[in-house]
Amino acid sequence: MKKIAMFCSAAVLIASSLLLNNSVQAQQILDRVVVIVDEGVVLQSQIDHLVRQVKNSQNFNNGNAPSDEVLETQAIERLILQEIQLQMADRMGIEVDDGQLEQAISDIANNQNITVAELREEMVNNGMTWASYRENVRNEIVIQQVQRAAVRQRVAITPQEINNLVKLIDNNQEVQEEYRLAQILIAADSDASQAELEKAKERADAVLSLLEKGRDFSDLAVRSSSGSAALEGGDMGWMTANSMPTLFAEAVDGKPIGEVVGPIRSGIGFHILKVQDKRGEQTVEVQEVKARHILVKPSVILSDNKAKEMLNNYREQIANGEKTFAELAREHSADPGSASRGGDLGWARPDKYAPEFKQKVETIEADTISEPFRTQFGWHIVEVTERRTQDATEESKQERAYQMLFSRKFREELDNWLQEKRDQAYVRRVAE
Repeated sequence: MKKIAMFCSAAVLIASSLLLNNSVQAQQILDRVVVIVDEGVVLQSQIDHLVRQVKNSQNFNNGNAPSDEVLETQAIERLILQEIQLQMADRMGIEVDDGQLEQAISDIANNQNITVAELREEMVNNGMTWASYRENVRNEIVIQQVQRAAVRQRVAITPQEINNLVKLIDNNQEVQEEYRLAQILIAADSDASQAELEKAKERADAVLSLLEKGRDFSDLAVRSSSGSAALEGGDMGWMTANSMPTLFAEAVDGKPIGEVVGPIRSGIGFHILKVQDKRGEQTVEVQEVKARHILVKPSVILSDNKAKEMLNNYREQIANGEKTFAELAREHSADPGSASRGGDLGWARPDKYAPEFKQKVETIEADTISEPFRTQFGWHIVEVTERRTQDATEESKQERAYQMLFSRKFREELDNWLQEKRDQAYVRRVAE
């Protein structure tokens, strides 16, 4: 009986070992390395995940969908670029902490007019784990920071350019018209041979011919485009003529909704554009508050609790009529810029202030003194004495002009930079 028992035990162990080996092999097959990118890799599981994500998106058309092979090719290209930039982030020491991540996710939910809990439920229903979604958002933030750090220094804007654009905006309201563009990019860099350029041009002409025959633009973008928004059907979002690349602005000027233009030659290939939608000038209103505060700075001899207690005491003195806010600010505020004015900060947009201070002046009722709260500068009490809504000032015109110019030049340089990084990287497809 002992021999039988030992034999059975051994058989169970062998069977378990075989099952374990089969399971490990299955995991290796499902999660194999597909592409080596410099010091990193792109895994099959990442590709499958991105393809599922695209298929579950609202813009995906199941009735006229590209093949899985086409989607996989686009997914691989996007993941290669992602891996290149994430490796750059590591070298640059760029990190996104949990606080930044939670704020970004909260902003995403707010923009969709849903709660974070509803966003989480939506992701799970689309087949994505919440942990994967959080990691995707974190990677997107990191990549945006890499792009800003690397591309910003390639963008130069002179004061004369800003002033010229402000004058143009003042004299011509049509420049405020916004376009929602979609793009199909047939890649061909500036170093391509004449034969390669002709071949790329032929491909672009073929795509244009299909569009003229009624083929869906977003479908062809997914199938054919080398642009960064290919998996979104080429959608580039809303832009004014002054915030899009100059070549695009000249091509779509005056074009009606639905118009397809191109191919347009640039340093990175041939572009085919579609005007998906247009809208007129948007009214710009600025919310401003007139506030005053008293600042107490903790120190080695003044604890946080003591600073908070002092501010509560000031609030009581004001409430009891013993002192006015202005008197206490002049006597005790550690903010030299406003103390001499009775704590008055003047008219300002809330965005000017530290996040905690901004939140207070945006939410407290007028003529109400806040509870003590802390910012990076110390402990405050604040009172909003007035609020107003008014048109954008000359300063905001300058800022808008700068942002338009920066957006245009940044888009142009970003495409060039991404192409350069892709060409410089060591990329090798791993045979199955």
